[in-house]
Parts: sequence; structure tokens; C-alpha cells
Amino acid sequence: MERFIEVEPGVRLWAEESGKPDGEPLLLVMGANAAGLAWPDPLVAALGREHRVIRYDHRDTGRSSRVFHDQPYPITRLASDAIAVLDGLGLARAHVAGMSLGGTLVQLLVLDHPDRLLTATLWSTAALGAWSPTDGESRALPGPDPALLELWQHMADPRDREAELDWRVAHWRLLRGDGPFDADESRRLEERIIEHSGGHENPAAHALADPSGLDRGPELAKVRTPTLVIDARKDPVNPPPHAEHLASVISGARLVVVPELGHALGSDVVPALTEEILRHTRR
Repeated sequence: MERFIEVEPGVRLWAEESGKPDGEPLLLVMGANAAGLAWPDPLVAALGREHRVIRYDHRDTGRSSRVFHDQPYPITRLASDAIAVLDGLGLARAHVAGMSLGGTLVQLLVLDHPDRLLTATLWSTAALGAWSPTDGESRALPGPDPALLELWQHMADPRDREAELDWRVAHWRLLRGDGPFDADESRRLEERIIEHSGGHENPAAHALADPSGLDRGPELAKVRTPTLVIDARKDPVNPPPHAEHLASVISGARLVVVPELGHALGSDVVPALTEEILRHTRR
């Protein structure tokens, strides 16, 4: 079931519920500049056998309001939006799972809204404050693949639809790291997202948003929400040992490895990812 949720005056987010209607809610929080449809249907369906699954479009993605260029907002506002989605659906608490920037947002949720979370699952992300220039240990962590840094410089360049599709497929190829990559699968996904969004333009809003308020790594030691960190061994954005570092700074976090997981979700990693998420939410 699809619906729109007004999170503040003039800003509404597209959301979709599926799966087991009476199952415990599971909110999926996607990464930067990515629509909710970037969550693969097979993953959503597999999780839905046990959960009421919610995926949604961040503001400035998919069918949600495009507001950044007129009303700039900080990254932290996206975490508030996640709670607004729960409010809009009348959900007091939910399991939450996030990857990439979504993992950053889930860390903010376990700090600021622990009463709303049943469990938290994170992967392909860095600990809050991991890039702080005052933290010597974090400074030693490896950065993204230089090829990605170069590609990101052209994220918002104007392109026609076919050129944009080519750029997105090339982006997914790099995000898979040295794991297996299905270009046709990625292209079909992006064609769906473009149709869902009503256009192919990428405003790159989240890349431009103010990142202040994310340097809160020391607070993670006080987390009490049951947290799973999945080590995506082929992640070229937050490569090892980022996951180990993240699990070490979150109080009580459990670390598991999905060897073929990168910074993108192909059908080949869905079974292992599903198994780890469900094993955690059952606990």
C-alpha cells in the first residue's frame, strides 16, 4: 500500500507498506540521493514474510517533495523525517535497518529516539564522527575509492535520460567493489526509479546538505538499542575495518560478515542479508 506522509508544512514523503500486516514493523532507511525503490523487491518481499515492511523516499528523491534548492536543510533533518514516517503510520516502535547514509541516520535515531526503536541494523556506513579531524583513530580509517570520488564530482551534471542511466549503472558498478555485478539488473532498477520519480534529474541534494551535528561518535557508547553491524567486506566507500570500528564504538553491538556485500544491493546478496536481518530482529 502506497501513501504520502506530510512531515512538515509543504513537505510530504512517499511511503509504501508491504509484507505481513500484523508483523512487527521494519523501517528501511536508504542511502543518500536514493529513492526507496533502491531497496530490491526480493529483499523487501523476503523481509515481509515476517515483518510489516516500510520503505520510503527521502525528501528530494523519488516521489517525495523536492525542496532543497528553495529550503536547504541539514542531513539531520532526514533522521527527523524517519520518525515522522513512523508517526504518520501510527507506529509507536519499529525495527530499523539502514545502509550508507541510512546507517548514519539510524545511528542518530538510536541516540535521539531509542524509545521508538525495537532493534537497529547497519551496514555500508561509518561511525558518527569517523572523519573527525580531532580523532586520530578515525583518521586512520580508509577513505572511499578514488574512482568514486571522481565520479561523484559529476553527480549533478546535466544529462539526458540515457546518459543519466549510463552514469547510474557506472556508479552501481563501482559501488559493488570487486563483487559480482549485473549491469542489466542495475539498469532495470534505475529505469523503474526514473519512472517512479517522474524524471531522471538528480538534484544531489544530500551531497550538498549541511553535515553538522553528525560528530557524535562518543555518545554511541551509551546506546542500549540491540544493534547489529553487518560487515560489507567489498564496500568501496567504507571499506574494512569501518564495520569493526563501528561495532566497537556502539555499546553491545554484534558484528557479522557478509563477504560478497558491497555498497550496493544485488540479487546475489539478498539471501545472506535477509538471513542476518531476520536473525537479529527475532532476537
